[in-house]
Amino acid sequence: MKLTFIGGGNMANALVGGLIAKGAKRASLTVVEPVAAARRRLASRCRVRTCAAPDARALAADTLVLAVKPQDMRAAAAPLAGRLGGALVISIAAGIRLKDLSRWLGGHAKLIRCMPNTPALIGAGITGLYAPAGVSAAEKRRAERILGALGATVWVGDEALLDTVTAVSGSGPAYVFWFIEQLALAGESLGLAAEVSRKLALQTVLGSAQLAARSKEPPGVLRERVTSKGGTTAAALAVFEQARLAEHFRRAIEAASRRGAELGELLGRD
Repeated sequence: MKLTFIGGGNMANALVGGLIAKGAKRASLTVVEPVAAARRRLASRCRVRTCAAPDARALAADTLVLAVKPQDMRAAAAPLAGRLGGALVISIAAGIRLKDLSRWLGGHAKLIRCMPNTPALIGAGITGLYAPAGVSAAEKRRAERILGALGATVWVGDEALLDTVTAVSGSGPAYVFWFIEQLALAGESLGLAAEVSRKLALQTVLGSAQLAARSKEPPGVLRERVTSKGGTTAAALAVFEQARLAEHFRRAIEAASRRGAELGELLGRD
């Protein structure tokens, strides 16, 4: 597999590093990055080929990963239009719809869209992927192998569901960070030293997530098992219930999903 990355930012760095760790040959990887300092960092850190603009060798790849910011995608696609042949193109830009990307690429149809999240930077992410009917099973497996360098992968059957993926897992780390922050601040307000409260909150979330991941029971059952009637956990959960926290949380996810769709419309305008 010959693989070219358009964009050499954090996600491209994580993918390149993850692929090399999984046995990919450095000679098969090219990163197109216009910023000279970023190219030097990539060449030094990952020892892969870099170039400032798509050249013949970069365009000879069987797979291209578009790893640029959504607002930069149209400009990044312009020099690729009509030059991709039968290459598979994978976009990791949030909100950019395939119909718009295809148009910017001169009608190219071998496209997969995906949404990774920031834990991918340490190989602990999850990526939602969508492929239209024209993409083969072998090409989907190729995309899985590439994005698998960042962590787990899941497929959705409708491109519109990637807005929900973005709301749940793409934005999800921010919700978790916020919860850790609030849990630590609550402990501190009740007398714990700041560093002690932070460590308690962080390890509690980390350990609980690991326990849930290893358990065959759904999270609701695990929650019930640590909630004794009339106990401390029940007292806290009762406050959540009175504040209709679950309802507010669902509304927040819905708002994030709607915003994803709105950004897709905005970014795709000519």
